[in-house]
Amino acid sequence: MKTFKKSALILFMALTLGLASFVAQAAEQASPGEIISHIEKALIEIKNSDFSAAQVQLKSARFASDTLSGDAAKRAHAALIQGQIQAKKGDINKATDELNQAIVLFKSL
Repeated sequence: MKTFKKSALILFMALTLGLASFVAQAAEQASPGEIISHIEKALIEIKNSDFSAAQVQLKSARFASDTLSGDAAKRAHAALIQGQIQAKKGDINKATDELNQAIVLFKSL
């Protein structure tokens, strides 16, 4: 019975600490510089026609940009999404244009 109580206590504490860590991480707001860094890395990968590596960087940028609020942030996020869509299609020129527009908008934040 003692081992059951100890196990339950350890499990409860692990879940509590894990949840607290998750909430603290979710509360962090990404900086526009971090997002721009991901987009620039994605642009390099797109120019090298490595679309799978670009998608990883664009997903990171999208996740980080979700934490920003405001009208300009929404426009920048929309441009980022359009750039990701064009990159998935393999259209290097349109993806580059959209992502450059997203960088300009994120720099204005």
